[in-house]
Amino acid sequence: MIVTCVYVHVKPESIEEFIKASEANHFESVKEPGNIRFDFSQQADDPSRFMLYEAYESEESAAVHKETTHYLRWRETVQDMMAEPRKGVRYNILQPKNRE
Repeated sequence: MIVTCVYVHVKPESIEEFIKASEANHFESVKEPGNIRFDFSQQADDPSRFMLYEAYESEESAAVHKETTHYLRWRETVQDMMAEPRKGVRYNILQPKNRE
């Protein structure tokens, strides 16, 4: 499983537009083959900061997401809404081991 958390700082005047664009991207992303989870969250103490949590079955399905019409539309739509470039951080999922 491939997990990426994308951190986005949005200009205050663009928050509502960013949410609308991200909702559209979310609803299409969860339909993708290989998508396990796709959420976006707004930071509780700073409404201009968001985190997108993307989980895909494989590197291939995560890469295909970056080629979809809805992702490309989202990327173009929100580009000028950002106060700074977004930052994607990849995570390796660890399987807990019983250490008894």
